[in-house]
Amino acid sequence: MDLARALDISAAGMEAQTGRLRVIAENLANQDTTGTTPGAAPYQRKTVTFANRMDRAMGVATVRLARIGRDPAAFPQKYDPGNPAADANGYVRTPNVSSFVELMDMKEADRSYNANLAVLQTTRRMLERTIGLLK
Repeated sequence: MDLARALDISAAGMEAQTGRLRVIAENLANQDTTGTTPGAAPYQRKTVTFANRMDRAMGVATVRLARIGRDPAAFPQKYDPGNPAADANGYVRTPNVSSFVELMDMKEADRSYNANLAVLQTTRRMLERTIGLLK
């Protein structure tokens, strides 16, 4: 039944966006962490990559979270000579996490999740109407 496939496809999209939101939350939670020793690397921003997955049982392609990677961007430095991670010049390497970028990613993930939820709800209503007609 095609409506059942639509439910599975929407659920896969929601699951992928949930994984994306977990990574965004981790990035935001660690945006102010530094290393514990001079020259130590701070938290490195994580990124997500999506991929299509062929669901052979349904015969359709669904989305999935393929990989969680690391952002190769340089670590910004800030002057904080009292920090235990400060180098000889008093600079501390800080995470390469931008709260603005994370909030925009969060907004995009939220919109995608909600779109999949709307499809799921509409499909469920259609199934309920079909079952009602069969009674």
